[in-house]
Amino acid sequence: MARIKLKVDTTACIGCGTCVGVYPDDFVFNADGLAEVVSGEAEEEAKDVCPVGAIVED
Repeated sequence: MARIKLKVDTTACIGCGTCVGVYPDDFVFNADGLAEVVSGEAEEEAKDVCPVGAIVED
């Protein structure tokens, strides 16, 4: 699995937690209850787990 630069589009994120649950080392919830990338990089496949497409390449 390749690690790439990803970010979470907070205007699209619904805070469902799928990314946090599937990739807990790469995503966390911020103070607003929305997801964010921990280090700026995550597994490329993480883009596919978001039901609203909020995980995008940075």
